Amino acid sequence: MTIRFDNRVAIVTGAGAGLGREHALGLAARGAKLVVNDFGGGLDGSGGSSAPAEETVEMIRAAGGEAFAHGADVSNPEQVGDMVAKAFRDWGRVDILVNNAGILRDRGFAKMTVEDWDAVVRVHLRGAAVCTMAAWPHMKEANYGRIIMTSSSSGIYGNFGQSNYGAAKMGVIGLMNVLHIEGAKNNIRVNTLAPGAATRMTQDLLPPAIIELMDAKSVTPGLLFLASEDAPSRAILCATAGGFARTLIHETEGVYLPPENCTPEAVAAAWTDISDPAGAHLYEAGGEQVMKFVGKAAQAAGIALG
Repeated sequence: MTIRFDNRVAIVTGAGAGLGREHALGLAARGAKLVVNDFGGGLDGSGGSSAPAEETVEMIRAAGGEAFAHGADVSNPEQVGDMVAKAFRDWGRVDILVNNAGILRDRGFAKMTVEDWDAVVRVHLRGAAVCTMAAWPHMKEANYGRIIMTSSSSGIYGNFGQSNYGAAKMGVIGLMNVLHIEGAKNNIRVNTLAPGAATRMTQDLLPPAIIELMDAKSVTPGLLFLASEDAPSRAILCATAGGFARTLIHETEGVYLPPENCTPEAVAAAWTDISDPAGAHLYEAGGEQVMKFVGKAAQAAGIALG
């Protein structure tokens, strides 16, 4: 099976450099028409320039592909709306959205400012939501859509000095979970890529030998799979240095504490059983987890549930 994107239109945010550029080039090389989005600002979100996005567009065109650049601030609904409208003006559809744009304002939480918190969450989390809101109705009407969020090990597992970034990166996973459910009936599949690559966001943090291994190009094959016709949905795909793995969020079976023993001391006493991974569940919706506990309580009370 060869994965192709002929006649598909893709929007990739933050595609002026790094991972976003590689994603755009990879999609274009396999036939997609590209909207190359990049605000062109600094790592902290300051400034702005059309040059990075235009450079990616020229690379796509030089290879025989079709693309145009758009400098929308992904957190600005009017600018994003204009970007999506121009995609429809030129090509009449939007099939793939890659929410990749991001900034960094790292510092320990004791020194974190509200301004630095808001700036990072605005681009990563609000930006992913705003771009998806603009594309969503068109994907519903077409009964086809592939949306990829971008998370990080900093969000899934944590990393010192990145509370704002980590919170936003875990937030897009929650967004994915809901959109997976809401988009299923219209063949809109929503996934998350959790990449590790040497880009301008990470190169100052890594030694040269590791930078050489963590080529952004080694991540893009995972993105192309998540954007494909036969993509899964609600998957978190981790990709670094040619390695690929899936993060799964499981919940232990847990315990039931009857009303007469539902105390913090009882929770403490049962902590080992509560934490026991044997029989852990992978839930597809929040209601399933709720019904697990309701079922235990109903069974203990002798109540039959429909």
